[in-house]
Amino acid sequence: MSHIHIPDGVLPIWLVVIGWIATAVILYLCIRRVRNVQLGRKIPLIGIVSAIMIVGMTLEIVPIAYHINMSVIAGIVLGPALGFISVFIVDLMIAMFGHGGFTVVGLNTLVVGTEAAVGFYFFHAFLGLLSSSKISAGLSAALATMLSLIISTSLMIGIVYLSQVNPEKILHVDKENFIGKVFSLGPHRENEKHEMQDNKIDIETFAKTFFFLGMFGWIIEAVISGFVIRYVSRVRPDLILSEAT
Repeated sequence: MSHIHIPDGVLPIWLVVIGWIATAVILYLCIRRVRNVQLGRKIPLIGIVSAIMIVGMTLEIVPIAYHINMSVIAGIVLGPALGFISVFIVDLMIAMFGHGGFTVVGLNTLVVGTEAAVGFYFFHAFLGLLSSSKISAGLSAALATMLSLIISTSLMIGIVYLSQVNPEKILHVDKENFIGKVFSLGPHRENEKHEMQDNKIDIETFAKTFFFLGMFGWIIEAVISGFVIRYVSRVRPDLILSEAT
């Protein structure tokens, strides 16, 4: 849900450049951090987790037009640094499928990478609080996913507001779609013309709609993340309890 589905040439160039510069700096720091990590053990995990994220991001849950990022799972399994690197790889690959433009990869990596990073820390914070519970790993992952998605969605909405792009351009659905109707001013052509002439975006309506629809998707993704991490904690606890990277 927090992934920005914007084609090339829509966002202002200054925002695109900032996104790429910030992503490049963070990637550099992440690479430096994982230099001493046993990458021979981690690289297969990066491939598996990245593949899971690609599948989730390319499948749409209708009618809320929600994509399950699985980025919190990536953060928990890989750690914040490798998780961010994995998110960049995934965003770059799905851009090749037309899932957002190449110019938006930097901003998308910041948004989805935030999910992976803060999801890792939220997970371990909740794990410490719920350590006495038999379902602590799954519940911690579910709670971490919910909070991480709220933060990343807020970040995405902030980017849209800064860009001053009409929210309808963000949505990769037709106007006849349910979400498209939310932003439509009505069936009359004069209203549509008025909307085209109005350069100001209704960020309040945009935010309310995304948070309302996103809430259903967050619950679905939180449940999936909880079950996945609970299973992993039983069969391979070392994957989620190892040192952060």
